[in-house]
Amino acid sequence: MFGDFDFNFILFGIMPYVALTVFLVGSIARYERDPFTWKSASSQLLRRKQLIWGSILFHVGILTVFFGHLVGLFTPVWVLDALGIPYVLKQWMAVLIGGPAGIAALIGSTMLLHRRLVDPRIRVTSTLPDILIMVLIWLQLAIGLLTITQTLQHMDGVEMVRFMNWSQSVVTWNINAWVTVVDVHWLYKLHIFLGLIITMLFPFTRLVHIWSGFAAPFRYLLTRPGYQIVRSRRRRPLEARRRAFDKRQGKRDPSAPTAAE
Repeated sequence: MFGDFDFNFILFGIMPYVALTVFLVGSIARYERDPFTWKSASSQLLRRKQLIWGSILFHVGILTVFFGHLVGLFTPVWVLDALGIPYVLKQWMAVLIGGPAGIAALIGSTMLLHRRLVDPRIRVTSTLPDILIMVLIWLQLAIGLLTITQTLQHMDGVEMVRFMNWSQSVVTWNINAWVTVVDVHWLYKLHIFLGLIITMLFPFTRLVHIWSGFAAPFRYLLTRPGYQIVRSRRRRPLEARRRAFDKRQGKRDPSAPTAAE
């Protein structure tokens, strides 16, 4: 009942569409129902140095890995052929760029996960989804780095092209896309499985704040022209500055007593 055919068809043929549907519908539903939860709860006052280094390593690494996967999987094969880019070169670029980026992200996620689990004050404010998604991301990064051992055994680019064809077939609704990757190594299958699980959990965890990060530049450039975020360097309290301004303008302080009083 649960032979190779069933598992591979579910993993490569059905789960991508389920994950994408949950990802999109869940994100829209959360924004409509709870728009003020589109954030990553801050705990920056606690273990600040560890947070800064962990956050930098994690975000730089994970963004490099994400866009590397995005470009690598969804660039049509004919584009590589037209540009004369050898498959071997693309494989080495994936290893030499993705490898260090993955290591940086793994180190950063380890620091963030350690900080969240070890510090009792941060631990008590952490929800189960917060911890679960960080653990899954850590596992995904570790397994992704392990797949490099298999990539180095197929530097001719054959495996890479198979994953490219599968990814592009999924987004073009080719129901037979799954047959191109049924016999890949189990590490790749586990890596894809965890990636799809994380995609489905995305709308229900702190990861949803990523949408705001991508949308912020367009929001301020297109829908709110003229707005600018400014951090004030003034040290005096707002009320003291208001009183000084009113004095310069010749206005009486409304809180000051009058002659009748």
